[in-house]
Amino acid sequence: MKYFILFFFLLAENYVFAQNANKIHQEAIVIDTHGDILYNQIMSGTDIGKLQSTGNFDLMRAKRGGLDVQFFSVWCDETGDYAIANRQIDSLYSLIKRYPDRIKLVRTATDLEKAVHDKMLAAMIGVEGGHMINNRLDYVDSLAKRGMAYLTLTWNNSTSWSSSAAEEKSGKVKPENAGLNDFGKQVVMRLNKLGVLVDLSHVGEKTFFDALAVTKKPVIASHSCVYALNPVPRNLTDNQIKAIGKNGGVISLNFYSGFLDSTYKSKQKAFLTKYDAELKTLSSKFGRSIAIDTLIAKHKKEADEIRPPISLLVKHINHIVKLIGINHVGLGADFDGAESFPLGMNSVADYPKITKALLQNGYSEADIKKILGENVIRLIRENKGS
Repeated sequence: MKYFILFFFLLAENYVFAQNANKIHQEAIVIDTHGDILYNQIMSGTDIGKLQSTGNFDLMRAKRGGLDVQFFSVWCDETGDYAIANRQIDSLYSLIKRYPDRIKLVRTATDLEKAVHDKMLAAMIGVEGGHMINNRLDYVDSLAKRGMAYLTLTWNNSTSWSSSAAEEKSGKVKPENAGLNDFGKQVVMRLNKLGVLVDLSHVGEKTFFDALAVTKKPVIASHSCVYALNPVPRNLTDNQIKAIGKNGGVISLNFYSGFLDSTYKSKQKAFLTKYDAELKTLSSKFGRSIAIDTLIAKHKKEADEIRPPISLLVKHINHIVKLIGINHVGLGADFDGAESFPLGMNSVADYPKITKALLQNGYSEADIKKILGENVIRLIRENKGS
């Protein structure tokens, strides 16, 4: 009898916990500061207003996951330019035009809060890579007029005015040429003037600290993780994390397995080696990226075994909170921009699992709401002034 009572008590306790987590999630404004959705939409012609069986985002799953604000990343590799950036923004405008009762472009914190109140998905734009301004300050102005809320100073490639983490670490950029040149500093100042967030994800350490020396406003790292927990070039060192805290900025945690888990790269290599023949065949037909996604879908059980737990994402959050406090953490999943995320985090529909994990780790309701979105809203307001 006593075991039955204990079982009943635990069941009731779990139910109350789940209800509490759900309540917090529904009341919070949930913001994802980085999703590589637009490039895939253009390439495939997918209508993300409808439920999709592939990818990590559509409006249906965003609603299901309680996602209130999505920063749509405008991304292209080093061969891309201003024209491609505008094509992607056009695709977002087209989506909004097709579903005007479900999604709205917002530019300020006030507009964001109103859209959420009206039960619309608030769409914001992040341009991922300074190469897309084509070395022209007037293109910064033009992108801002179209809704650019942040500019990531570099992607993996460096520009003539800023060096990337990938190329600083690889030695492709010599130390004496690293960082921001005079034009790069003008870009940061122009972003400040326009109220556009300076995004320091992807940038090299020299560029990072040069930008912090120039900016008069708090910055964002829209999709980054912790170097101390996984020493890859894209992650932020403790000194960088502390500098963002001092600046008043926000670090939005990237969900990509390869940035969270220091063992993922070797596990992924073993997985791909095992299916090398399939990978080569698929790559010849569809390209390597789609080939890897296809392999993962085909061998799902094995692929799931190398995914890190959600608790590792929380560990990265804990590290930042311990260093600089709760007011400087957000979420920037990088959905549709990578092949693997923590187990259970398959799409934006799974955002409630983050809230549950944070609650399980002892975070208060107030602190969870800051991580889910309030910190980013404060950041937008401090840059835009409204």
